[in-house]
Amino acid sequence: MADDSLADFIDEASSESRLRVDEDLGGGFVRLRLTEAERRQAAQDVRSSEDILIELLRNARDAHARHIYVALARDGARRLITVIDDGDGIPEAMQQRVFEPRVTSKLDTAHMDKWGMHGRGMALFSIDLRAESARVACSEPGCGCAIAVATDTARLGERADQSTMPTFELKEGGVAAMRGPRNLLRVCAEFALETRGECAVFCGSPVEVAATLYAFGMATTTPSLRAFNRTTQGLPLVKRLALAADGEGLAQACEEMGLSLSARTARRIMDGQVSPLVPMDEALKARFDQQQGAASKKGRLRDAKASSQGGSRSRGGRRLKLAPEDERELLACVEAAYAGLAERYYLDPAVRPALSVADGALRLTIPIQPLD
Repeated sequence: MADDSLADFIDEASSESRLRVDEDLGGGFVRLRLTEAERRQAAQDVRSSEDILIELLRNARDAHARHIYVALARDGARRLITVIDDGDGIPEAMQQRVFEPRVTSKLDTAHMDKWGMHGRGMALFSIDLRAESARVACSEPGCGCAIAVATDTARLGERADQSTMPTFELKEGGVAAMRGPRNLLRVCAEFALETRGECAVFCGSPVEVAATLYAFGMATTTPSLRAFNRTTQGLPLVKRLALAADGEGLAQACEEMGLSLSARTARRIMDGQVSPLVPMDEALKARFDQQQGAASKKGRLRDAKASSQGGSRSRGGRRLKLAPEDERELLACVEAAYAGLAERYYLDPAVRPALSVADGALRLTIPIQPLD
């Protein structure tokens, strides 16, 4: 009875953090009390592959990762998701326990983001509960982490269309809205935009991710390190592929991080035959610029058609006006074509053509200037 009273007194007198902890696991990890875990109830349970991916991305972000690599693959009904980061990492003793309920490293850093509450110690437990397998493939404190998850899509669904990249639509006021199926690619896209400036997100196939990690490692390690370093211990995961001496070594290093590929494919990566990925936010910007360029070209063609049907004015009464870049391109072509003619007739090829629009026609004027 005395011991029970003493324990109760300590619980009542301890700090707020102590009252939320059921067990101190060491290394900064704790097991939350059930009441505390319930208080941090997430906005939604893991119900799809997309839910798994966003939880893994949030974990990497909260581990202070600056680079996150997402490898996506489908093998029949199996969905394979591997997330590799350069964050805080997980100690070896905790690499299985992180999948237990209420185990978290976020005792005082739980927070709400656009996807709900994060830090209650239930995300990896929920993933492990719903997946066919979930494991820390590779990790070391201070060197990052690789988590590999495999699911049965017959049991845990996902969007049918997993190949369509998001597109953008301009709303009133010039605001760009993302459109497209809410698939795994869109999850990565939304997360990349939400965390831009905080971390860079790369998303692709296991082969593309391996090529990106290899290129990053080659760019950030020295030749002497690659030639003489015999161990990867203490080296960030995102740089380790650069230490591979041949295709078999690279394939083995990839396997250790949850990326499966053949030695032949690994050799292709080392030979530079597989292009590295660009950060997702940069890919999205390039896609948006491409869409805008296509829309602008379509508008110019529409104006030109209207002008040809109604003289030099369009249906709305506006005179056709070429975009500066289109005008420069046309004049450059004319100059190039005229240069050969000028040479045969002893004319100065350095003259500058003039372009005008009048009476429903484009008029080009080329001054004739004999050579001195």
